[in-house]
Order: sequence, then C-alpha cells, then structure tokens
Amino acid sequence: MVRLAMRVPRLASVAAGPLILYGCAAHPVDLGGAPPRGHIATQPGRPGVVIAAPHGNSDARTGEIAAEIARRTGFGLVVATGFALEPDTPGRPGRRYQVNRPREGVPGNGPSMEAATEDARRVYEAYERRVREVAQGPLEFYAEIHGNGGHQSAGRIEIATVGVERAHAVQLRELLELIREAHLSADREAPRLEILVEPADTLRYAASGAKRDGILRLPARALHIELPRAARTEWRALYTAILADFLAQAATLRPLR
Repeated sequence: MVRLAMRVPRLASVAAGPLILYGCAAHPVDLGGAPPRGHIATQPGRPGVVIAAPHGNSDARTGEIAAEIARRTGFGLVVATGFALEPDTPGRPGRRYQVNRPREGVPGNGPSMEAATEDARRVYEAYERRVREVAQGPLEFYAEIHGNGGHQSAGRIEIATVGVERAHAVQLRELLELIREAHLSADREAPRLEILVEPADTLRYAASGAKRDGILRLPARALHIELPRAARTEWRALYTAILADFLAQAATLRPLR
C-alpha cells in the first residue's frame, strides 16, 4: 500500500552551512596539515540504515534532499560538503574529490579518467568512517543521493544497486512508479520522470567506481540514486517526498520468491 507523504516545505539554503542546514555535527576533514577542505555532517538514526549525499552542495540540493529524507524516515544521515578542487565554469563542471571513493575527477567523466591521490584517499577514509559510525554496526541498507545535469538523463531517475537481483529491481521500480503516480495525481503539472533500476534496466550512471573500491563495497543492499536537475530544483519538494516514501518502504522490501 502506498503511504502518501505531505509536501515538503521550502528547505534551507546550502549557504546556511552544514551545522545550520543539517542540524547535526559537521566534522572537518584533515588533509595532513593542510587547511580542512570540507566537512562531513552526520546524524545517527535507525541502526544499520543510512541515507547520504557525498556531494551535498556540488550536486546542487542533494544534501538538503538527503537531510529531509532522513527527517521523514528516521534513517541515519551523512552529508559531505566543500570538496571541490576547481569551480564549475559555464562550459564544464569543476574537478572535485569524489568522496565516496578514493579518487578525484570531473563529474560526468568515466572512472578511467579519475586519479587516485593521497588527499582523495584521506577524504574517502573520513567519509567511510562517518558512514560506519552512523550505521552503528553492520550497514544493512544504504542509499546515496546524487545529481547530474546530463541532457541524456534529464527526464529520468537512475538507480544503481548493490545486493539486488533483477526480479527485486523490477519490484523496486514498480514501487517507485506507484508512489510517483500517487503523488503526481495531486500535482499534474509536475514532470513524470522515468525510473530505471539496475539490473533490470541499463543505466548511464552505474556507480562502478564506488562499487569497485569505494563506499558501495560495504552495504548488504544499496541504492545509488541519480537525480536530474528538475527533481532537485523546481520540483524538489515533490520528488523529495516521493523518494522519502519510496526509501522508507524499499529499506524493508524483500524480493518475491
């Protein structure tokens, strides 16, 4: 049964900073004597269940979305901000620490174009440590919120997975579609974003780097959620509510036998 969520009020600005924005402690990352590059904000919740945003401000609004989902679901929360190495330009995104894996690179480029550096390793180790702390034991279910501006993915939500077989992926896709339709019935002007779930569907963003040597090695089950710009800007409140409703149920959804 679909459980409808109330529409989300306008969330606080990223400019408010991690302590104010997320209502929890923000831990600076030590890069071996250099000034802290960024912060990782954490808040414990249900043991074993974590919602995270490794690019909380560079993937615009993803930190706020993750924080609101945590508030609605009771999940533990981890949000990293301030790990850009170069600013974005009108023509291309800037270089950054990838945070959820020990590499640095430019968003949208493939794993082969990323570089493994000592500082990237320090950032990743700090991130993994905070995820483990918030999990308070084995990491049973982990969801990560990402954003992209690619025109090929502008009309869809892509979900890469860990610990999910094809039949379970179909269940998850159908659940999210059902919840999406229930919410859209109250707001018919909102875009009906397509939903793709691995391995039932082929994705553009498969999170291969984080699966190989990053945070997605840890959880028993994980959903790596890529949101297009529309879901993070003008329709952010609606799609935050949809995702919160979906993740609350996905965390306990078991495959049909």
